[in-house]
Amino acid sequence: MNFAHILRGIMVMATVAGALYLWHTQDLGNVLTNDWIELHIKGQGMAGELLFLALAAIATGIGLPRQIISSLAGYAFGIWLGSGLMLLGTTLGCIGSFYYARLLARGPVQKKFSGRIRRLDDFLHDNTFSMTLLVRMLPVGSNVATNLAAGVSSIRAVPFFTGSAIGYVPQTFIFALLGSGVAVDPVQSTLLSVILFVASGALGVYLYRHFRHGKSLDASIDHELGEPETSETEQP
Repeated sequence: MNFAHILRGIMVMATVAGALYLWHTQDLGNVLTNDWIELHIKGQGMAGELLFLALAAIATGIGLPRQIISSLAGYAFGIWLGSGLMLLGTTLGCIGSFYYARLLARGPVQKKFSGRIRRLDDFLHDNTFSMTLLVRMLPVGSNVATNLAAGVSSIRAVPFFTGSAIGYVPQTFIFALLGSGVAVDPVQSTLLSVILFVASGALGVYLYRHFRHGKSLDASIDHELGEPETSETEQP
């Protein structure tokens, strides 16, 4: 084992230790709630916006559901500013987890997601931007697992980030709309959000089925979408 491997291992351990320390000392378990948002984010101007942006990037980067955080963004800032901040935060989270895997945790990620990495590399490599956009519009799949697998694959970073950012737009907007209507007209905003979610999900599935050109992104995703199973199985 060379010095670079040792340094990467130390940095990974430091990251985990730092996250655990903040979780216990700063009460991060209660951060993403309406009460905490009311106290620290809502009505706090630019300071609240920057704090939420940082939290959104961290939360989505470690795998918390971006749909829930998007609804909190809508609740705190309204649909348009909330969508914008959340979209930027989610994209930063994507970049962070991508480079975390690529620069620091390549070995563990390759061991954990070996099958997913092969499929993702094959799926995205030739048309990274358009196929990433396709992936992000699907109503199923793991955002952070995709980021990590992409980080240790051979795909180019910029088209992956750009396709991700644009692909995040529909669900970010929909769930920010849901959150923005909590205190105004919850019934109407919920109904409209459900309709838009179903429509965007159906569009994502349609595009996946018609433009994947026989490639499989992930066996579990294909199963959820009712697609034919492939002979290759993902490694644990």
